[in-house]
Amino acid sequence: MAIRDSGWFKFVSNKYVLVTLFFIVWMLFLDNYSWYNSRVLNSQIDEMEDNKKYYQDEINKDNKSIKLLKNPDQIEKYAREKYFMKRDSEDIYIIEYEGEVKDTVNKLVPN
Repeated sequence: MAIRDSGWFKFVSNKYVLVTLFFIVWMLFLDNYSWYNSRVLNSQIDEMEDNKKYYQDEINKDNKSIKLLKNPDQIEKYAREKYFMKRDSEDIYIIEYEGEVKDTVNKLVPN
């Protein structure tokens, strides 16, 4: 029995099936507006929207910090915590514990 006599070969060699398969491959992978390109672009859009949300949150936190730092007492508190500044008559002892993460901005901004 020859390959040309089999049923699947006759089906695949049909010109309508060939054109349809070519069209499907073209639309999925080769076209400028292909399914693959759309998936890549959508994932980039999602990533950028996440970045946008993160940066907007950071801007809001910074704006709160700026509003707090307009008060001279808060400026002094920030300088003491962040830069370990002191008055002339004071001594400062810095105690750091293992595994402790310092986040002075969150201390300044009340939740």
